[in-house]
Amino acid sequence: MSAVASRFEGSYLGDASRIGAATRMECKICWHVYDPAEGCEQWQVPPGTAFAALPDHWRCPVCDGARNQFMALDGEPAATETAALPAAVAPVTGPALPTEAIARLEAVFREIHTAQMRGMPIVNDALAVKAVGFRRHGERWLGALVTPWFLNLVLLPGEGDGWSGLVPGAKELIEFPSGWYEFVHANRKGVGAYKACSLFSPMFEFASMLQATETASAALVSLFDPSIREDGAQTAEIRRRREAELAPPPDTAPAPAEPVHPSRRALLGMGTGDAADA
Repeated sequence: MSAVASRFEGSYLGDASRIGAATRMECKICWHVYDPAEGCEQWQVPPGTAFAALPDHWRCPVCDGARNQFMALDGEPAATETAALPAAVAPVTGPALPTEAIARLEAVFREIHTAQMRGMPIVNDALAVKAVGFRRHGERWLGALVTPWFLNLVLLPGEGDGWSGLVPGAKELIEFPSGWYEFVHANRKGVGAYKACSLFSPMFEFASMLQATETASAALVSLFDPSIREDGAQTAEIRRRREAELAPPPDTAPAPAEPVHPSRRALLGMGTGDAADA
Protein backbone atom coordinates (compact mmCIF):
# COMPACT_ATOMS: atom_id res chain seq x y z
CA MET A 1 0.00 0.00 0.00
CA SER A 2 1.32 3.49 -0.81
CA ALA A 3 2.05 6.06 1.89
CA VAL A 4 -0.95 8.08 0.72
CA ALA A 5 -3.30 5.10 0.95
CA SER A 6 -2.01 4.11 4.38
CA ARG A 7 -3.13 7.44 5.89
CA PHE A 8 -6.27 7.91 3.81
CA GLU A 9 -9.03 9.24 6.08
CA GLY A 10 -12.64 8.15 6.22
CA SER A 11 -12.94 5.86 3.23
CA TYR A 12 -13.11 2.08 3.27
CA LEU A 13 -10.88 1.29 6.25
CA GLY A 14 -8.19 3.71 5.14
CA ASP A 15 -7.29 1.81 1.99
CA ALA A 16 -7.76 3.92 -1.15
CA SER A 17 -7.59 0.80 -3.30
CA ARG A 18 -10.99 -0.20 -1.93
CA ILE A 19 -12.76 2.86 -3.38
CA GLY A 20 -14.93 1.99 -6.35
CA ALA A 21 -13.87 3.34 -9.74
CA ALA A 22 -17.03 5.50 -10.01
CA THR A 23 -17.11 6.74 -6.40
CA ARG A 24 -17.30 10.51 -6.05
CA MET A 25 -15.05 11.92 -3.35
CA GLU A 26 -15.64 15.09 -1.35
CA CYS A 27 -13.07 17.42 0.22
CA LYS A 28 -13.92 17.75 3.90
CA ILE A 29 -12.27 21.19 3.99
CA CYS A 30 -14.09 23.04 1.19
CA TRP A 31 -16.72 20.44 0.07
CA HIS A 32 -15.36 20.26 -3.49
CA VAL A 33 -16.44 17.01 -5.17
CA TYR A 34 -14.11 14.96 -7.36
CA ASP A 35 -16.22 13.06 -9.90
CA PRO A 36 -14.33 10.34 -11.81
CA ALA A 37 -16.75 10.80 -14.72
CA GLU A 38 -15.54 14.39 -15.13
CA GLY A 39 -11.87 14.13 -14.14
CA CYS A 40 -10.09 17.35 -13.14
CA GLU A 41 -9.41 20.03 -15.73
CA GLN A 42 -7.10 22.04 -13.48
CA TRP A 43 -4.76 19.06 -12.97
CA GLN A 44 -5.30 17.78 -16.53
CA VAL A 45 -6.81 14.54 -15.26
CA PRO A 46 -8.95 13.00 -18.02
CA PRO A 47 -12.58 11.94 -17.48
CA GLY A 48 -12.89 8.34 -16.36
CA THR A 49 -9.99 8.50 -13.87
CA ALA A 50 -10.85 6.84 -10.56
CA PHE A 51 -9.90 8.70 -7.38
CA ALA A 52 -7.50 5.91 -6.41
CA ALA A 53 -5.71 6.37 -9.76
CA LEU A 54 -5.01 10.09 -9.34
CA PRO A 55 -1.32 11.03 -9.48
CA ASP A 56 0.46 11.40 -6.14
CA HIS A 57 0.90 15.15 -6.63
CA TRP A 58 -2.86 15.77 -7.11
CA ARG A 59 -4.50 18.12 -4.58
CA CYS A 60 -7.92 19.71 -4.21
CA PRO A 61 -8.27 22.22 -7.07
CA VAL A 62 -10.35 24.56 -4.89
CA CYS A 63 -8.58 24.77 -1.51
CA ASP A 64 -5.29 22.94 -2.29
CA GLY A 65 -6.09 20.38 0.40
CA ALA A 66 -4.31 17.02 0.29
CA ARG A 67 -6.25 14.14 -1.19
CA ASN A 68 -6.16 12.32 2.15
CA GLN A 69 -8.67 14.98 3.25
CA PHE A 70 -11.33 13.60 0.87
CA MET A 71 -14.24 11.46 2.03
CA ALA A 72 -16.41 9.03 0.07
CA LEU A 73 -19.59 10.79 -1.06
CA ASP A 74 -21.34 7.88 -2.74
CA GLY A 75 -20.68 4.78 -4.82
CA GLU A 76 -19.71 1.26 -3.91
CA PRO A 77 -16.42 -0.33 -2.79
CA ALA A 78 -14.25 -1.86 -5.46
CA ALA A 79 -15.84 -5.00 -6.90
CA THR A 80 -13.07 -7.27 -5.69
CA GLU A 81 -13.55 -6.10 -2.13
CA THR A 82 -17.35 -6.45 -2.22
CA ALA A 83 -17.08 -9.99 -3.55
CA ALA A 84 -14.71 -10.91 -0.72
CA LEU A 85 -17.16 -9.99 2.04
CA PRO A 86 -18.51 -13.00 3.91
CA ALA A 87 -22.25 -13.55 3.81
CA ALA A 88 -22.64 -12.44 7.42
CA VAL A 89 -21.45 -8.90 6.57
CA ALA A 90 -22.72 -8.63 3.00
CA PRO A 91 -24.21 -5.21 2.15
CA VAL A 92 -27.92 -4.85 2.88
CA THR A 93 -29.90 -4.61 -0.32
CA GLY A 94 -32.66 -2.09 -0.87
CA PRO A 95 -33.55 0.98 -2.91
CA ALA A 96 -30.37 2.78 -3.94
CA LEU A 97 -29.81 6.36 -2.81
CA PRO A 98 -30.82 8.64 -5.71
CA THR A 99 -27.33 10.05 -6.09
CA GLU A 100 -28.03 11.51 -9.53
CA ALA A 101 -31.08 13.43 -8.29
CA ILE A 102 -29.14 14.74 -5.28
CA ALA A 103 -26.23 15.76 -7.52
CA ARG A 104 -28.65 17.60 -9.84
CA LEU A 105 -30.17 19.40 -6.86
CA GLU A 106 -26.73 20.61 -5.78
CA ALA A 107 -25.72 21.52 -9.33
CA VAL A 108 -28.84 23.61 -9.98
CA PHE A 109 -28.42 25.61 -6.78
CA ARG A 110 -24.70 26.08 -7.37
CA GLU A 111 -25.63 27.56 -10.75
CA ILE A 112 -28.23 29.80 -9.08
CA HIS A 113 -25.57 30.92 -6.62
CA THR A 114 -23.10 31.74 -9.38
CA ALA A 115 -25.48 33.27 -11.91
CA GLN A 116 -28.14 34.95 -9.78
CA MET A 117 -27.20 35.24 -6.10
CA ARG A 118 -23.52 36.18 -6.12
CA GLY A 119 -23.11 39.52 -4.35
CA MET A 120 -26.72 39.70 -3.15
CA PRO A 121 -27.08 41.13 0.38
CA ILE A 122 -28.84 38.00 1.72
CA VAL A 123 -25.91 35.74 0.76
CA ASN A 124 -23.44 34.52 3.39
CA ASP A 125 -20.14 34.22 1.50
CA ALA A 126 -18.74 31.84 4.14
CA LEU A 127 -21.12 29.14 2.94
CA ALA A 128 -21.55 26.96 -0.14
CA VAL A 129 -24.19 24.65 -1.61
CA LYS A 130 -24.31 21.22 0.00
CA ALA A 131 -26.88 18.38 0.23
CA VAL A 132 -26.79 16.83 3.71
CA GLY A 133 -27.94 13.53 5.19
CA PHE A 134 -30.29 12.15 2.56
CA ARG A 135 -31.87 8.89 3.65
CA ARG A 136 -34.95 6.77 2.94
CA HIS A 137 -38.19 8.08 4.47
CA GLY A 138 -41.09 5.80 3.63
CA GLU A 139 -41.23 5.66 -0.16
CA ARG A 140 -39.39 8.97 -0.51
CA TRP A 141 -35.98 10.48 0.24
CA LEU A 142 -35.46 13.03 3.00
CA GLY A 143 -32.46 15.28 3.50
CA ALA A 144 -31.39 18.89 3.87
CA LEU A 145 -29.99 21.45 1.44
CA VAL A 146 -27.57 24.11 2.66
CA THR A 147 -26.96 27.16 0.46
CA PRO A 148 -25.41 30.57 1.24
CA TRP A 149 -28.93 32.02 1.57
CA PHE A 150 -31.10 29.23 3.04
CA LEU A 151 -31.23 25.87 4.81
CA ASN A 152 -34.19 23.71 3.81
CA LEU A 153 -35.44 20.24 4.51
CA VAL A 154 -36.03 18.52 1.16
CA LEU A 155 -38.24 15.59 0.18
CA LEU A 156 -37.42 13.93 -3.13
CA PRO A 157 -40.02 11.63 -4.74
CA GLY A 158 -39.80 7.87 -4.71
CA GLU A 159 -40.09 5.73 -7.80
CA GLY A 160 -43.87 5.44 -7.52
CA ASP A 161 -44.60 9.11 -6.83
CA GLY A 162 -46.38 11.11 -9.51
CA TRP A 163 -45.17 14.56 -8.50
CA SER A 164 -44.87 16.03 -11.99
CA GLY A 165 -48.17 17.87 -11.44
CA LEU A 166 -47.10 19.65 -8.25
CA VAL A 167 -47.98 23.34 -8.33
CA PRO A 168 -44.92 25.43 -7.36
CA GLY A 169 -45.65 27.50 -4.29
CA ALA A 170 -48.47 25.28 -3.01
CA LYS A 171 -48.11 24.38 0.66
CA GLU A 172 -48.60 21.05 2.42
CA LEU A 173 -48.37 19.99 6.07
CA ILE A 174 -46.39 16.77 6.50
CA GLU A 175 -46.28 14.86 9.77
CA PHE A 176 -43.12 13.59 11.47
CA PRO A 177 -42.79 12.14 14.99
CA SER A 178 -41.93 15.62 16.34
CA GLY A 179 -44.98 17.27 14.76
CA TRP A 180 -46.36 18.77 11.56
CA TYR A 181 -44.11 20.75 9.19
CA GLU A 182 -45.05 23.02 6.31
CA PHE A 183 -43.48 22.03 2.99
CA VAL A 184 -43.68 24.14 -0.18
CA HIS A 185 -44.03 22.38 -3.53
CA ALA A 186 -41.34 23.12 -6.11
CA ASN A 187 -40.61 22.03 -9.66
CA ARG A 188 -37.29 23.29 -10.99
CA LYS A 189 -35.77 22.70 -14.37
CA GLY A 190 -32.87 20.29 -13.96
CA VAL A 191 -34.19 18.93 -10.67
CA GLY A 192 -37.84 18.10 -11.24
CA ALA A 193 -40.53 18.08 -8.57
CA TYR A 194 -39.70 18.10 -4.86
CA LYS A 195 -40.97 19.51 -1.56
CA ALA A 196 -39.02 21.92 0.68
CA CYS A 197 -39.43 23.12 4.26
CA SER A 198 -37.51 26.27 5.18
CA LEU A 199 -35.49 26.19 8.40
CA PHE A 200 -33.18 29.19 8.04
CA SER A 201 -33.16 32.16 5.68
CA PRO A 202 -30.99 34.17 5.51
CA MET A 203 -27.95 32.32 6.85
CA PHE A 204 -25.96 34.92 8.74
CA GLU A 205 -26.21 32.93 12.01
CA PHE A 206 -23.54 30.62 10.61
CA ALA A 207 -19.85 31.51 10.64
CA SER A 208 -18.74 28.39 8.78
CA MET A 209 -19.93 25.59 6.53
CA LEU A 210 -19.30 23.14 9.36
CA GLN A 211 -21.79 24.97 11.59
CA ALA A 212 -24.40 24.96 8.83
CA THR A 213 -24.04 21.27 7.96
CA GLU A 214 -24.02 20.22 11.63
CA THR A 215 -27.25 22.16 12.15
CA ALA A 216 -28.78 20.49 9.10
CA SER A 217 -27.85 17.06 10.45
CA ALA A 218 -29.23 17.92 13.91
CA ALA A 219 -32.50 19.11 12.37
CA LEU A 220 -32.96 15.79 10.58
CA VAL A 221 -32.52 14.00 13.90
CA SER A 222 -34.95 16.36 15.67
CA LEU A 223 -37.68 15.59 13.15
CA PHE A 224 -37.93 12.06 14.57
CA ASP A 225 -37.88 13.01 18.27
CA PRO A 226 -41.42 12.55 19.63
CA SER A 227 -40.46 14.06 23.00
CA ILE A 228 -40.57 17.58 21.50
CA ARG A 229 -43.93 17.13 19.84
CA GLU A 230 -46.68 19.69 20.45
CA ASP A 231 -49.97 20.41 18.78
CA GLY A 232 -49.85 22.66 15.73
CA ALA A 233 -47.35 23.12 12.91
CA GLN A 234 -43.69 22.85 13.92
CA THR A 235 -42.07 24.51 10.90
CA ALA A 236 -40.65 27.41 12.95
CA GLU A 237 -39.60 25.37 15.95
CA ILE A 238 -36.16 23.97 15.17
CA ARG A 239 -34.68 27.43 14.69
CA ARG A 240 -35.08 29.02 18.10
CA ARG A 241 -32.86 26.51 19.90
CA ARG A 242 -30.09 26.99 17.37
CA GLU A 243 -30.32 30.79 17.54
CA ALA A 244 -29.93 30.58 21.31
CA GLU A 245 -26.85 28.36 20.93
CA LEU A 246 -25.25 30.73 18.41
CA ALA A 247 -26.08 33.98 20.24
CA PRO A 248 -23.06 35.74 21.84
CA PRO A 249 -23.01 35.86 25.66
CA PRO A 250 -24.37 39.08 27.19
CA ASP A 251 -21.86 41.79 28.12
CA THR A 252 -23.06 41.94 31.69
CA ALA A 253 -24.60 39.36 33.96
CA PRO A 254 -28.39 39.68 34.09
CA ALA A 255 -30.13 40.44 37.35
CA PRO A 256 -31.16 37.35 39.32
CA ALA A 257 -34.50 36.06 38.16
CA GLU A 258 -36.71 33.08 38.53
CA PRO A 259 -35.59 30.23 36.23
CA VAL A 260 -37.51 30.00 32.98
CA HIS A 261 -38.41 26.53 31.75
CA PRO A 262 -38.65 26.58 27.93
CA SER A 263 -41.46 24.68 26.30
CA ARG A 264 -40.81 21.71 24.04
CA ARG A 265 -41.73 24.04 21.20
CA ALA A 266 -38.82 26.37 22.08
CA LEU A 267 -36.38 23.49 22.46
CA LEU A 268 -36.81 22.41 18.83
CA GLY A 269 -36.56 25.91 17.31
CA MET A 270 -35.63 26.82 13.51
CA GLY A 271 -36.99 29.17 10.74
CA THR A 272 -40.13 30.78 9.45
CA GLY A 273 -39.74 29.78 5.83
CA ASP A 274 -40.98 33.13 4.48
CA ALA A 275 -37.73 34.23 2.88
CA ALA A 276 -36.29 30.95 1.61
CA ASP A 277 -35.90 30.09 -2.04
CA ALA A 278 -37.24 26.55 -2.36
